[in-house]
Amino acid sequence: MPSGTLVAAVMARLNASWTVTAIIEDDTTGQGTPDGSPYVTVEYPVAREDQITIGAPGSNVFRESGVIRLVMSFQTGGGLTQPLELMDQLRTLFRGKQFDGVTTFAPSPAIVDPTNYQGGRFKMSSAVPYYLDLFA
Repeated sequence: MPSGTLVAAVMARLNASWTVTAIIEDDTTGQGTPDGSPYVTVEYPVAREDQITIGAPGSNVFRESGVIRLVMSFQTGGGLTQPLELMDQLRTLFRGKQFDGVTTFAPSPAIVDPTNYQGGRFKMSSAVPYYLDLFA
């Protein structure tokens, strides 16, 4: 499970920089946007924390690392042009960036195969490795 610090930083970056589609913070119902337009959700499938330094109480470095999964959802039947274009733009937003203490690396390219079709939607995703240093 990611830290609240990471989730807040990622959502702040998205909300400040992404205006192309809706952003749905918690798509647990799978209903998406009322009009069926494309939208982005974020998942955090992998996270861990390691102690990097010792001997400095209150100033020790604890490094959280893991993956930010960016998921874009589209109506089916629209072809691949728009989904690939938007996913590339979204990946660029997180490629090799530093923001609010978070460092991100190379986002994976989106996969296109039969698993993209889920619940009447076409979904693409990208995995973005990250780390975040916390001090305690």
